[in-house]
Amino acid sequence: MTETPLLELVDLRVRYPGRHRTVEAVRGLDLTVGREKLGIVGESGSGKSSVGRAILRLLPPTAVVTAGSMRFQGSDVLAASEAEMRSIRGRRITMVTQDPKFALNPVMSIGAQIAEAYLAHRHVSPEEARQRTLEMLQTVRFRDPERVFASYPHELSGGMGQRAMIAMMVIAGPDLLIADEPTSALDAAIQMQILAILDDLVGQRGMGLVFISHDIDLVAAFCDRIAVMYGGRIVETCAAGALHEARHPYTRGLLAAIPRLERAVEQLPVLARDESWLAP
Repeated sequence: MTETPLLELVDLRVRYPGRHRTVEAVRGLDLTVGREKLGIVGESGSGKSSVGRAILRLLPPTAVVTAGSMRFQGSDVLAASEAEMRSIRGRRITMVTQDPKFALNPVMSIGAQIAEAYLAHRHVSPEEARQRTLEMLQTVRFRDPERVFASYPHELSGGMGQRAMIAMMVIAGPDLLIADEPTSALDAAIQMQILAILDDLVGQRGMGLVFISHDIDLVAAFCDRIAVMYGGRIVETCAAGALHEARHPYTRGLLAAIPRLERAVEQLPVLARDESWLAP
């Protein structure tokens, strides 16, 4: 990237101290994100989601987060006060999670929730917030924004709920969107709709996107760059279009384990792990 990165992480570490041992969820991670689509891939437990939540300081109090540097547009996120973080979350950095059922308030209408998010970060009238919400619902491809505005979360399908979540997260005009497994609970057709919406938003608004997923094929088709995580570390970073040229044995193992319709095999290969992959 030639432009100044939106986000710079240097030696990020996330630890969970326990009675008998300390779990190292993220170990010495270095990462830069610009106005691009960056995919972070890896198996469950590799530390992907911990990175996204550490950026927004949304990890539980038991987590110990340290970094040589954690800067967003020049601001030190790690040293920011909680009041300063409230001005960053939702306004400058936002996160879309995996399942909208657990993120949306069941007793508030969809429109009220999205408008509330806008009012929290913009000094506008309720009527202006309503109008902006309707426009945002149309942006995420709802054909009847008025009906969706008045609907409650239980009245929406999974894909509709995810689109409503995206509308809520981007209505204030953030510079960076973190999408943590936003399509894993959806069928293939709805997945493509969500990805198309994210692609349009990034292209039209010039946002940066961190797309966290375990689906390396999906990330390769959608993102500009890919960072592969294993055991809390990034073991390899490459352009999405050059994924087939990946050199690290873990990345090669992930690619080899993907079933292909055009290639019949009796048994998918099992990844042979090496202790050296965990070395700092």
